[in-house]
Amino acid sequence: MSSSPSGSPSSTTNNTTFKTGIIMGGIVLIVTVCSITKCIIKKSRMQSTNAPTQETNSHDATTPTTSSMDSLNLEMESMNRFLDDILKEKPMRFTPQHLKEFTHNYEQELGSGGFGVVYKGRFPNGVRVAVKVLHGTLDKRAEEQFMAEIGTVGRTYHINLVRLYGFCFETTVKALVYEYMENGSLDRYLFNGNQGIEWEKQHEIAIGTAKGIRYLHEECEKRIIHYDIKPGNVLLTANFSPKVADFGLAKLCNRESTHVIITRARGTPGYAAPELWLPFPVTHKCDVYSFGMLLFEILGQRRNLELKHTESQEWYPRWVWQKFEKGQLDVVLSVSRIEAKDRAKAERMFKVALWCIQYEPEERPSMGSVVRILEGEEEIIAPRNPFAHMAPYGAGSALSSENTSYLSG
Repeated sequence: MSSSPSGSPSSTTNNTTFKTGIIMGGIVLIVTVCSITKCIIKKSRMQSTNAPTQETNSHDATTPTTSSMDSLNLEMESMNRFLDDILKEKPMRFTPQHLKEFTHNYEQELGSGGFGVVYKGRFPNGVRVAVKVLHGTLDKRAEEQFMAEIGTVGRTYHINLVRLYGFCFETTVKALVYEYMENGSLDRYLFNGNQGIEWEKQHEIAIGTAKGIRYLHEECEKRIIHYDIKPGNVLLTANFSPKVADFGLAKLCNRESTHVIITRARGTPGYAAPELWLPFPVTHKCDVYSFGMLLFEILGQRRNLELKHTESQEWYPRWVWQKFEKGQLDVVLSVSRIEAKDRAKAERMFKVALWCIQYEPEERPSMGSVVRILEGEEEIIAPRNPFAHMAPYGAGSALSSENTSYLSG
């Protein structure tokens, strides 16, 4: 046949060439604008240098005034910085006045935490943002968090990570400007009986969150450890797509460096891996542990530690292991109100969660493996007992152990 079908190699080549041409043309256009802008700025500065002797005698109509030249320089420099930031994919630096304008003088508060308050805002072009303002009096730990967020989020971009648009770092105001997440954080839906999410969407949220963490661990130029994976740090878009947020506790380390020594406990009790509370080396597997705890809460639609339950169910992960060990996982699935059509996926999620919370970090899977298992691309074997190091039930409480202080809070 004389013509190639639409899916043929020649058609694909033509499409690729066409797309490449468009991309290259766009790059050339941006570079050209940058070059022209720099030339205009240089020319304007030269004119500004020569202008004073002429302006002392008269303000000729053809000679720009000092104020008009300053305005031109300011506009050109702003445009140049903006284009430069786009080319480098850098977060923009905003002033305190910008933040007031974005938030209508901090009119609507979205939430608050130990380090600051989050406000709803909007860019002049209509794009909604979340402005996280750190408390006015900052100790060294808060300063570290701020600079960590700038350094890590500014160098990462993934569909399952909250994007950092810019920041403000001034004496009076220190803030971060993020993309706005319409449906807030995951914990709003897990622990509120009136705002549930259908099970299939919960499964998608689990996979999307795992992909975000996998990117931090395995796909960044430098491995990023989050240290604080929990439902409150998983934000949801308008269609409930998950994005991992709050890199304030993140720490960069070379991928070749497998262990990091930290000087104090990080993370949130109940989600933080045990090694974070002990004087032992910490690896990226601490995030895997936290993700496992997150999976349990997605599956159980409850907090992992709830004292209102009977003693055996106070700590949900251990109760799940008990039932799994006895071949009674169906009991857990029934309590979680998971329908028959979803039980195969749910059982896989429970097994992944049990592997993720293994006491020894080396026993935990990589996040890449977690994603493949959750998507059904990799088989999973029966997990080992993640609580073998703990005292058995009947020693006074389901939580009785000298090594469980990290569960409370």
